[in-house]
Amino acid sequence: MKNDIAIMADPDTVTGFMLGGIKSGFPVHNNEESKTTLKQLVDDGYSIIITTEKIGDALREDITKYSGSSALPMIIEVPDKSGSHKRESDPMNELIKRVIGVEMVK
Repeated sequence: MKNDIAIMADPDTVTGFMLGGIKSGFPVHNNEESKTTLKQLVDDGYSIIITTEKIGDALREDITKYSGSSALPMIIEVPDKSGSHKRESDPMNELIKRVIGVEMVK
């Protein structure tokens, strides 16, 4: 497993993260391209994959499959340029609970 970080998101979000220092950026334009790119990033061995909440919601089954059985890859979902949206469950909270075994209480 590489100790690399990748961003997979809309072109504007990818550009922002790359300006912030992320070296591996993968702009995607639709759900099918997102699904293919996510699989490739996992197969390439990226340790941390950052994506947007919108893409995360569309690829929930794939994200669960790739990150459900081990700590890596860690797939982190961030708001896109339109901001965060309300969700039933918080994937970040679930990630923290799975990785460190503690549930974060608000």
